[in-house]
Amino acid sequence: MSSWRSRLSSTCFTFTVALGAAGCGGTDVGPSAPGDAVLERSEQALTQVTGFGSNPGNLLMFRHVPANMPANAPLVVVLHGCTQNATGMELGGWTAAANVYKFYAVYPQQQGANSGTSCFNWYEIADTTRDAGEALSIKQMVDAMKATYSIDASRVYVTGFSAGGYMASSLLAVYPDVFSAGAINAGGPHRCSTSVNAAFTCMSGLDKTPAAWGDLARSGHPSHAGPRPPVSIWYGTSDFTVRPMNGTEAMEQWTNVHGIDQTPDTTETVGGFPHKVYRDGAGRALVETWELTGMGHAVAFDAQFNFPGSTTACGSVGAYVTDVNLCSVYHQAKFFGLTGGGSEPGGDTTPPTVNVTSPASGATVSGTVTVTVSATDAVGVARVELLVDGTPVATDTVAPYELAWDSRTVANGAHTLGARAYDAAGNAATDNDTSVTVDNAGVPPAPVTVSFTSIAAEDGYLKANADGSGAVLGTLTNLALGRGTDGKYNRSFLSFDTSALPDGATVTRAFLTVSYSSGSGDPWSTPSGNTLVIDVKSGTFNAASTEGADWAAAADASAVAGIERFTSGARASADFSGAGLGAINVAGRTQLRLRFSQEQTATQYLFVRDSANAVLTVVYTP
Repeated sequence: MSSWRSRLSSTCFTFTVALGAAGCGGTDVGPSAPGDAVLERSEQALTQVTGFGSNPGNLLMFRHVPANMPANAPLVVVLHGCTQNATGMELGGWTAAANVYKFYAVYPQQQGANSGTSCFNWYEIADTTRDAGEALSIKQMVDAMKATYSIDASRVYVTGFSAGGYMASSLLAVYPDVFSAGAINAGGPHRCSTSVNAAFTCMSGLDKTPAAWGDLARSGHPSHAGPRPPVSIWYGTSDFTVRPMNGTEAMEQWTNVHGIDQTPDTTETVGGFPHKVYRDGAGRALVETWELTGMGHAVAFDAQFNFPGSTTACGSVGAYVTDVNLCSVYHQAKFFGLTGGGSEPGGDTTPPTVNVTSPASGATVSGTVTVTVSATDAVGVARVELLVDGTPVATDTVAPYELAWDSRTVANGAHTLGARAYDAAGNAATDNDTSVTVDNAGVPPAPVTVSFTSIAAEDGYLKANADGSGAVLGTLTNLALGRGTDGKYNRSFLSFDTSALPDGATVTRAFLTVSYSSGSGDPWSTPSGNTLVIDVKSGTFNAASTEGADWAAAADASAVAGIERFTSGARASADFSGAGLGAINVAGRTQLRLRFSQEQTATQYLFVRDSANAVLTVVYTP
């Protein structure tokens, strides 16, 4: 046993208390047995497989093979969280889905000798490097399945929860030539941590740029020249074990890996939860996020849901499996493309029909155009996307499908309108042959949206007495607001270079978005009606960098917006009033002062992040 495993066992108890299901822990389903041949024994609904390879990570392997499997079937690898085992992960529904949609399932399982509480060691370089440790053990399980059964090597997928979610992210990074797609449940980016101690910071929310995250993922297999796997990302907004920010950072990592931006091409509500899809220029869904409002650290399932066309239920309630009326296994299987191929219940493989009915091909259009689309499907249309020159620009989920398109967002001249319709099984059809001529001569220009990140070197926060006396610059990394443990009150300052706004621009909307880093208590609660407000200075309060005199310096517009209560790991936005819009400086700096409208009566504070995590968005007409 390597020395790092010995060190880990000595820290496991502390780690588990802090990290819950993402740390260490669990009970083995059964012991491993050495040997060169593949030996099998039944263990509850699963079968243990031994002798599947050199197994440098010392993991156990369990597999499920449904009856009447077709040739060239897919394979899904399912990774448990801490204090779980393979059988516990079955409750989420993957074995049930395998029976319906006819794919093989492999459940790797951690052993107590590696981790006192059964965590996959996602935070150790030795276990998340290509062809080493636990990562290689899992890859050997896939190889053993391919050698034993008729498996389509182009349809091998991985999904994981918590520690397994982080490990799934690493497997996608180091084996993009093995896994065709993956799902991260309550996990985060690859290489978010490289040690036990660093895992605490990671799980609390570690901010990096999309490019930095992308480089870490690409470094998992830097010589890989083929496509990288699409990723489905799931997180609960009330997860206090793996903070929701991890979902955002994972999205930034994998969108960057795919060379696409971090603006969703599809935003919709499914089962009451926000669902966002990030596509490439061809309309392919490469990253999706599911934000499970109010859910804690768990896998989402729906006790009332049967897989379409069957009487098979989506899993059952268990440890870290929560009924939120949404079957995550079904939606992940659909994202993988598995839901249309099962021989039981048969699977829907017929795409919808779709056609742009208005405007007519050859029409001349201007301003905002209503594009009408006809879409039908034997089972049901899930959504319709409007395409402009092949790029999705709008989505509608309710018939009749009428989508608004601002033609001022493209140059005058010839353009092609199209539509893409999806059904519930993920089948898609595209109509892309409506030619129009855009002529916006004399039409007022379209609004322009631009975002500015704050200037970290000029940002800061001040600490002062209740009457504002004795204001001094704070020294911590993040920006403080509210009343601290030292009895001082805090105000924060953000500086933006808004000189890119054109002279004569009319600002029609502006809003600030900030990220909650950490805090204590509820600084909005006392006194009653307390509000976090924003003051605006056209130019700088004094010098560009924050200084003591900024505490009470005159603003050009005061209390232009109020930021509602939000919690650690989340982001919040607030729109400016008309006075605030008028104070935005098109010729240089615009500075913002964040303060509570009333001073707290007890220790209650929060920290917000600056730089890339503090964004001023401005909408203007030229």
